[in-house]
Amino acid sequence: MLLRAPTGTLPATPHAGADPWRTPGDSVKKVEAIIKPFKLDEVKEALHEIGVSGITVTEAKGFGRQKGHTELYRGAEYVVDFLPKVKLEVVVEDGLAERVVEAIAAAAQTGRIGDGKIFVIPVETALRIRTGERDEAAI
Repeated sequence: MLLRAPTGTLPATPHAGADPWRTPGDSVKKVEAIIKPFKLDEVKEALHEIGVSGITVTEAKGFGRQKGHTELYRGAEYVVDFLPKVKLEVVVEDGLAERVVEAIAAAAQTGRIGDGKIFVIPVETALRIRTGERDEAAI
């Protein structure tokens, strides 16, 4: 069953026959970073300084090369497999993506194992639900 939005709820496509989700020249990237939780404030400030106005933050657990670690609790050793992390998601225009990566890397780096990872992913489309704006206008 094909569901259609009521007529007039979203702005018209800029040119007939084109993909309604893309317009020429639009390029949007999503930067995802997994960092140590105590670095969140520094990273947030670094992003603010380069003009990033919004981020999504999710508490996460995981491990990479450092694996887990052993903790001592009431005389017993416990292996902690998953380490606490924070996942940041930032959607920006293509031209700002490299500056976002550099800002996150500089602010999150401690020089020790477990500093995290940064991924840059192309965004096929972005839509602001309230206004119907798309792609760069939606971010």
